[in-house]
Formats: sequence, structure tokens, C-alpha cells
Amino acid sequence: MQLKEYDVVIVGAGPAGSMTAKYAAEGGARVLMIEKRQEIGSPVRCGEGISRASLEEVGIRPDKRWIAAEVEGAKIVSPGGYIFRINERMAGNEVGMVLERVLFDKALAAEAARAGAEIMVKTSATGLIREDGKITGIRAVHHGESIRIKAKCVVGADGFESQVGRWGGLDTTLKPNDITSCFQYRLTNIDHDYRYCEFIVGSLAPGGYIWIFPKGEDTANVGIGVLLSKIKYPGQVKDLLDQFISRDDRLKDGQPLDCVSGAVSVSPPPDKLVADSLLLVGDAARIIDPITGGGIAHACISGMMAGKVLAEACQEQDFSENRLMAYEESLRDRLENKLWRNWMAKEKLITLSDEIFDKIVKTLAEVGVEKMSVGNILKVIKARHPELIKEFEELI
Repeated sequence: MQLKEYDVVIVGAGPAGSMTAKYAAEGGARVLMIEKRQEIGSPVRCGEGISRASLEEVGIRPDKRWIAAEVEGAKIVSPGGYIFRINERMAGNEVGMVLERVLFDKALAAEAARAGAEIMVKTSATGLIREDGKITGIRAVHHGESIRIKAKCVVGADGFESQVGRWGGLDTTLKPNDITSCFQYRLTNIDHDYRYCEFIVGSLAPGGYIWIFPKGEDTANVGIGVLLSKIKYPGQVKDLLDQFISRDDRLKDGQPLDCVSGAVSVSPPPDKLVADSLLLVGDAARIIDPITGGGIAHACISGMMAGKVLAEACQEQDFSENRLMAYEESLRDRLENKLWRNWMAKEKLITLSDEIFDKIVKTLAEVGVEKMSVGNILKVIKARHPELIKEFEELI
């Protein structure tokens, strides 16, 4: 079946896809967004933390219907139990509120629809359409029926190791050292500190961390991320989380309401995000923070930037790589330095012992940091323990 022709077809209805759809449609482009699942936003594969500031940056007004909890800040907990508390103003893009992603993703998709975008669910992209070597749309399966969707530009918002990107010749593959494997429960009947998002670092989660993100006074997302290269056997990630929960008095009586697993990229940005009639946004563009694993805010930013550029490209009827580079350049200006610095810091952090993590967190708790960043943290540690940051000097 051949559908009508669009200016832009977006593969994936997560935050990046919906933001792209909204801004492109608002600018006058004919937009179709497809989602392979039957329900946008479900199942959730995310810790669901985000800051208020990042929502303001992309023009999303907080709505109590999709806010599960508002927190005062974050706690970083070392293997030996030292705690560094960070308020929301200092913390950056990962704390402030914990979302109900099932509702948040639907709300963003609804905004895209109000802007004029069309949406199809239970529609899986199966390949690109090429005519005379040029990308002219996608092939897909919609409720079991093969369809062809013609479009002047295809947007890959299809997440981790984007298939759309690979079909279009963009390298989206990752090294094992740049992939974190995650497992998360939503636990209820627990006694956590619901005022803070909590990050527990050290050998409990090799190459990653354990998180407790409040979803209410007795409920939280409790998850773990472990660097793929450090996993010794299948199922180890879940085993490590189960062991942690069983030993934590706050959590050991908790009961799961759901569980999810998945993988996230903790890599530097790829070499290219655009090609003729093709661009990547969100996790597909590998813009997840390599240290925190947070990606919602960056996904929204990339979607907004992409949608605006696509609207302009539509008016000019120019979807060439050169025209779409305006998106890539603006995204790199906004995020690339941070992503590279945090990736380099991640490469160092995964080598640290529990003893050094204790020293670092203890120092931060005693001295404090005015504004959280890799550079500011290292400056504080250098003043107290210069021997600890010799390998990090280039990041200051």
C-alpha cells in the first residue's frame, strides 16, 4: 500500500521524535511520525529523571499529570557510605523531577499532533526507499500490512544503535566499553528519602552506578547500570541489583510493580548525524550523557533543533546534507564539548577503586561544589587530594 507523500517521516515517537515532529509541523512541514509499539511511551526503559531547566529550554510546560515526584536534589553515595548532597540548582540536567514517561511521551506526541503532525502506531520501519540512489521514504509494516511511505526526509528517532542510521550509511555501532547494560525495578513499600534522587557509585555497579529515583513517598525506580565490557555472565546485572536491594534496609521489603531492562550508549558523539534526506535525533544520535546515562533532556533539545531546521529546509525544498548540517552544527555547538569531556571522565572513572571513590565523595561533601560540572569537581578534589587527579588534569 502506498500512502500519501510527506515532507518528513520520523521513525520513533519518543521525546526526540515528538519534539522533531512538533517543531517541523509548526514550521509548515507535512509530517508523519511512526511508532513500532502499539502504545506511545510504553514500556518505559528509563530512570525518568529530568531537570526543570531543561524543560524550560525546549518550551515544555511542566504538567502535574506526568510528574511523578519533584525532588530537592541529588545524593551521590560512595561505597563506604559518604554522601554528597547536591541541590537542584547545582545538579545540572538529571534531577528536579521524576517523570511518568508513559504519560510524558504521550503528552509530547499530542503536542506534535496539535501542531499538525500525523501519527501511526504499531508501524515498524523495515527499510529505506531509494530512487536513483536518493532516499525518498521508508518501507514499513503497519498492523501486519506492508506499506510504503514517501518522504523528502527521513528522521531516525529509533534509539540505541539506530537502524535507520545504518540503513542510511551513518555509523551508529558502539564498542562494548561505550554501552551500559541496565536493569530497573519500580519498587513499592520502601523507605527511601523521597526528597532526593540517589546515585550509588563504586564496585557495586562496575563501570556504572545504582540509582534510586523517587516515584512517591514509598515508591521509586531502583535500577543499575553496568558497563557491558565489565559483565562476566548473562544475568549478572539483575543479580547485582538484587544483591544490593536485599542488603539495603530501606529497600529489602520492597515489592516490584514492574521491571525493565535495556542498554544505553555512553559514548562520544558519532562523526556524522546527517546525510542527504536523513538525520538522527535523540538516542539515535548518541547524545546520552556518558557519565549519568541521562538522555531525556538532550533528546528534547535535539528534536527541537532538528524540527526547526527541517521546517526551514521544507520552505526551501532543500533536504541536502549541506542544508541539514545546520542541525548538526547547532547540536554540536550546544552539547559536543560536554559530551566529549564527560566521556573522557567516564573512561577515567571506570578505573577507580572503591577507596578512591570514598575519598572523592568525602572531599566533595566537606568542601562542596558551587555548580556541578566535571571541571568544577576536579578543581575541588585537586585542592585537597592532588594525587588523585593526575590522570584527569586535561579535563580541568
